[in-house]
Amino acid sequence: MTDLSAFVITRKWPARHPERLQLYSLPTPNGVKVSIMLEETGLPYEPHRVGFETNDQMSPEFLSLSPNNKIPAILDPDGPGGEPLPLFESGAILIYLADKTGQFMPQDPAGRYATIQWLMFQMGGIGPMFGQLGFFNKFAGKDYQDKRPRDRYVGESKRLLGVLEQRLAKRRWIMGDTYTIADIATFPWVRNLIGFYEAGDLVGIADFPNVGRALEAFLARPAVGKGLEIPGQDPVPA
Repeated sequence: MTDLSAFVITRKWPARHPERLQLYSLPTPNGVKVSIMLEETGLPYEPHRVGFETNDQMSPEFLSLSPNNKIPAILDPDGPGGEPLPLFESGAILIYLADKTGQFMPQDPAGRYATIQWLMFQMGGIGPMFGQLGFFNKFAGKDYQDKRPRDRYVGESKRLLGVLEQRLAKRRWIMGDTYTIADIATFPWVRNLIGFYEAGDLVGIADFPNVGRALEAFLARPAVGKGLEIPGQDPVPA
C-alpha cells in the first residue's frame, strides 16, 4: 500500500485512499479548476476540504504543502518516476495533470505553448481582476464611498472580457474546436463574476455574447457540474 505518512499534511487530512491523488481545496474559482480537471480526466482522487472559516489554510500542515497558503494543492502518490509529488498553484497543477494524462492539452509544441499562454492570461489577468472587482462590489468594498477603486476593476474586467469575446468570436472554445485547460481555468471565473460576485450587470455581460455562449457550453459538461461541488463537507470517517 502507498505510504504518504512522510508528508505532514496527512496528519491533519489523513488519506483514506493513499493510492489516489489527494486534493486539498474548496469550491472557489481556483479550487474547482482542479476538481473539474480531475473529473474530466477520470483520475481517481480523494478530496479534502480546507476550511477558510477555521483558517485551515494557515495551519502548519497545509503550509507544508502550499507555502503561499492558497488552495488548491495536490499530493500525487504516483508522480514522476513513481515517486509522490506535492504541488501547489492551480495553473501548475492543470499543466501537470494534462501532461500526466495526455488530455486537454495539444500535443504539438506550438499548440501547447499557445494553450499555456491563454492559461497565463487567466492566471495573471482574469483571476486577479475579477477577484478584486468581487471584493469592491460585494464585500468590504461597499464600505468605501470613493468608487474609483471599484470602477478601475470594472473597466479592466470589461477589457479582459473583450479580449476573451474577440478570441471566441470564431471559435467554439478558447483554442478552437478543442476543449483545453485554458477553458477549465477561465470559465469558473466568468461564472463567479456573474453569479457569486453579482457583477454581471456592472460589467455589461450581455455585451459579450460569445463569452456567454461558451460559458453555457462549459456548464453543460457533466464533469464540470460535478467538479463545481467538490470538495463539499468532509465525510464522516469510516
